[in-house]
Amino acid sequence: MDAHRRIRIGLALGSGSARGWSHVGVIRALLRAGIEPDLVCGSSIGALVGAAYAAGDIDRLERWVASLTRQGVMSLIDLKLAAGMIEGRKLVDYFRAQFEDHGIEALQRPFACVATELDTGREVWLRDGPVIDAVRASIALPGLFTPAQRDGRLLVDGGLVNPVPVSLCRAMGADVVIAVDLNWDLVGRRSRPAPSLYAEPTRPAELEEGSGESAEGAAGPRGRKRSLEALWSRLWPSSDAPPALPMPSMLGVLTASLNIMQVRITNSRLAGEPADVVIRPRVSGIGPLDFHRGEIAMAEGLRAAEHALPLLRELLS
Repeated sequence: MDAHRRIRIGLALGSGSARGWSHVGVIRALLRAGIEPDLVCGSSIGALVGAAYAAGDIDRLERWVASLTRQGVMSLIDLKLAAGMIEGRKLVDYFRAQFEDHGIEALQRPFACVATELDTGREVWLRDGPVIDAVRASIALPGLFTPAQRDGRLLVDGGLVNPVPVSLCRAMGADVVIAVDLNWDLVGRRSRPAPSLYAEPTRPAELEEGSGESAEGAAGPRGRKRSLEALWSRLWPSSDAPPALPMPSMLGVLTASLNIMQVRITNSRLAGEPADVVIRPRVSGIGPLDFHRGEIAMAEGLRAAEHALPLLRELLS
């Protein structure tokens, strides 16, 4: 690289549903430190925040996120139990009313986002056309949002194939890439699953003593219960049988499965396409639909970015 040429900084904002509001705090910390990314790429919620930064509207987005309440979030949801729980039209209409959309090409800074082609699983880079339509495609989490339609293709969430789009930043000419990974602490010892997703632990009832009724010959509900209890005692012959594990709800299973997928894909992509600096906010305690907890997420993003500033200054000096 020419020593006299200014270093071109790219910002790769990762997927993470409501945890993505921490991206706003990351950008705020960078700007306060005098570090202004020249281009921004986003995946899923990172596409939404990245588009606001590229448009010069990050201050407005920050105020809106801070003002969100649970009721406000619910007012933007339009249920449609076909190809996804949420159609997304209310959300799109809201952003069309609040932000002028002259197309990606007209943004103040270069911007692109990632989506996934549903039929083929291919990674799609959206670099032109209406901003809101591109963002809508990138955030279309399967099962939650209905797929977006663009150029005769059905597009879904970019986090399925490229949760932290470092490669897209490189392709757009970034010399230094700052990546924000929201998925690093979702699985394992550091994860903090939301208690509301889990049912209370249950223990198998103790076998009734002296009933004189064999498990094989039992009939009716009580008999079936005793049969299961007898089977349990055969599997665990110890007199102190272990308690049953807490059983998650259906939403809990889906969320945990999605978290595993996101962590595995993120780690794989970052290993093959490393960023120069990776900022990792601690936001695993924020649920995927906790969009009303924006102030907490933004504060954590600010803290995490400030922690990375010494390394950033060294790289950019």
